[in-house]
Amino acid sequence: MTSDRRASWLKGVLDLLVLASLTAGENYGYEIAKDLAESGLGQIKGGTLYPVLNRLEEAGLVTAEFRVAERGPGRRYYRLTDRGRQTLAEQGGLWLSFDESVRTVLAGGGAAAPRPGNTPEGSHR
Repeated sequence: MTSDRRASWLKGVLDLLVLASLTAGENYGYEIAKDLAESGLGQIKGGTLYPVLNRLEEAGLVTAEFRVAERGPGRRYYRLTDRGRQTLAEQGGLWLSFDESVRTVLAGGGAAAPRPGNTPEGSHR
């Protein structure tokens, strides 16, 4: 049940996480997924990530450019647009406020914060 619940939580915030991952500069899908996994979010499969990237591109929040590689397959590089930065700032602030409210309610209900190394995400790394 935990993994099902975590997948639902991730689905609700993945757009923002992808936008946030692009604040450091352009990147391609595999590296975006790798960065998010290394942040403790678990493996995000291409079948989940690429529709998000396409949706963000259609909304004008990211731009994409295909580049031919010297070796191996070409890659589509994604870059955050000014509109994407603005959306991230606005929606990211709303998410953080929501997160604070959830933490307050859970703490009042006796939920304990997970200890480092003893978290469900640790099993997905």
